[in-house]
Amino acid sequence: MGGAQSRRSGPPTERKIDRRLTTLIAAVYPDERRRPGYAKLAQEIRETTGRAISGTYLWELATGKKSNVTLDHLEALAEFFGVPTEYFVNNEVADKVDGQLALVSALRDAQVRHLALRAHGLSPASLDALLAMVEEVRRLQDLTGTDGKGIPRPSAAPDFGAQHPQH
Repeated sequence: MGGAQSRRSGPPTERKIDRRLTTLIAAVYPDERRRPGYAKLAQEIRETTGRAISGTYLWELATGKKSNVTLDHLEALAEFFGVPTEYFVNNEVADKVDGQLALVSALRDAQVRHLALRAHGLSPASLDALLAMVEEVRRLQDLTGTDGKGIPRPSAAPDFGAQHPQH
């Protein structure tokens, strides 16, 4: 009894797949209004990778309803989203990829790109001062969702609303 309970209450890898999958979906489809439903996404994955996966299965993975993923499905998801398969099972790899996704997400904003380009060439001391100012403004605006290095985390799980498949 104790083993089953501790498996449910702990953070096993399987419980993280839903968050990692939704992070990838949000990174590839940042505009929530243009995100495909799970059936369409499954079709895109099948067409891109040649591996079979259903919209229902994707929905179940993304919502945490299912966590027993086959290696073939992990490989298909990794190939489609352009991440290493280890992203889904290794915290260190996931943290590194999530940092890269956060950077890509931030650089989509023209003003962020402009700020980064204008900061290029400043002395290390000036960059530290600029970073301190940005962190203080983030704190004042209650934007605490960073990775500890000041890089905003990717947006939370995408909301597909009523687009989940019918059983």
